[in-house]
Amino acid sequence: MRLHPQSDLTLADRERGLRLLVIEAAFSGGAAALTSGVILTAFALHLGASNVMVGLLAATPFLAQLLQLPAIQLVERWRRRKAIAVFSSIIGRLMLLVMALLAFSGGTPALLTFLAAQMVLCGLGAIGGCAWNAWMRDLAPEDRLGDVFARRTIWLTAISLVLGLAAALALDWTAAGSTARDMVFAAMFVAGCVTGLISARLVAMMPEPLMPPADGPIDLRALLRAPLRDRNFSRLLVFVASWQFAINLATPFFTVFIVRQLHFNVSFVLLLSVVSQIANILALRLWGRLSDRFANKSVLAVCAPAYILAIVAMIGASQFGDRTLVKLWLVALHLVMGATIAGVTLASTNIALKLSPKGSATAYVATNAMTTAIAAGLAPILGGLLAQFFAARQFELVARWSGPNGVWTLPIVLTAWDFYFLLAGLIGIYAIHRLSLVKERGAIERREMVGQVLNETRRSIRNISSVAGLRAATDLPGALLRDARLRVRLRRAQPAHRQRMS
Repeated sequence: MRLHPQSDLTLADRERGLRLLVIEAAFSGGAAALTSGVILTAFALHLGASNVMVGLLAATPFLAQLLQLPAIQLVERWRRRKAIAVFSSIIGRLMLLVMALLAFSGGTPALLTFLAAQMVLCGLGAIGGCAWNAWMRDLAPEDRLGDVFARRTIWLTAISLVLGLAAALALDWTAAGSTARDMVFAAMFVAGCVTGLISARLVAMMPEPLMPPADGPIDLRALLRAPLRDRNFSRLLVFVASWQFAINLATPFFTVFIVRQLHFNVSFVLLLSVVSQIANILALRLWGRLSDRFANKSVLAVCAPAYILAIVAMIGASQFGDRTLVKLWLVALHLVMGATIAGVTLASTNIALKLSPKGSATAYVATNAMTTAIAAGLAPILGGLLAQFFAARQFELVARWSGPNGVWTLPIVLTAWDFYFLLAGLIGIYAIHRLSLVKERGAIERREMVGQVLNETRRSIRNISSVAGLRAATDLPGALLRDARLRVRLRRAQPAHRQRMS
């Protein structure tokens, strides 16, 4: 296993590395699908985690991203990105074996060990991710980025959907608190560890181009100072901070709400996650097309309010008495949230890049990432700490209609997690207000953007009536990335064409 950088990379070496990059996605995606997200929260509840512990576990991946700052200096000083990525991956994935052993125990010591293992895994993942991103930027040719990462994204998405359904079935066949459920969780984390180690092996087989000589030491404080002095970008950071705080105050506790307050199985929560992922994939091309045609702020002006409204509407799940109606309501909300968060993620990333001056994009994007990490990390911790406070309180509002035929009443009772959804909505409204203060060229009014969304949706529905239209609707997100690659090629060809004409 060669971990040293190569000074000269042959075409065959590069092609082999790109093939491994796509294949590796199946194993890294498998490890993440079996050990993170809903499964991680469900496992914590299986061990008897409190709301505070759930909040800490949800905050760990975000707060760990702060380690990317010292990781930048580590990469610049050691200049061996593959070695950093491989070692951090191996040590981090071994923590999954520790988590697997905890499936057969419980109590405070097991939960504290679980939290410590998650911190090590996420922290090393952030350090390795910093080295990985810089390495991939040099390995993949710019004119093939779209094709390579489209195929990689398709692998990641397919594996996540398949394993998500498999995990839902496995948990559905076992009773909560049973030995069989212990075995299922242990098997998931062991499988996640094995696939993660295979991923690390494939990463070690990929070639690493030699980094150019260093320009000098990096002053992180000076690097992050410029974005904070940019008035328009600072407005964007306030939006990002308030938005991330709003959604992460509520969304990490969806599993707790559905399992403990609504009394549904964990398998149903996993099915909702799959539904959300499918909606996310199908909506990605629409938002990409609209953000290119108009502006990222216009997309955010539609997606952000819709996503916040869906979070607040989760309150409805605790108001309905019919279990079937509750299930349909949750499925509908997860479809909306999956589709709209695709637009929020795409547009918020793009607008941060667009508002970054040329030559300083790294500092601006890093500041945006740090803001996201802090806000998204603190929100679930605060949510966990306040859970006991809201659990002991109740708010009741009764709407009453009196008429000749009698009296009709509609009671609305807010308890426990319902308060979180309402509070997230209020903070989300403030975030949307802060977004309105950000200036971006090409932005259009929300009403006009809604009209464009409806037109694009109607056009997509008409296209689905043919086989070709069905293929276009399902070829995601590869088509979006290939379109971006084509635009890059056309822009490059224009100067050469002008030169020949002259």
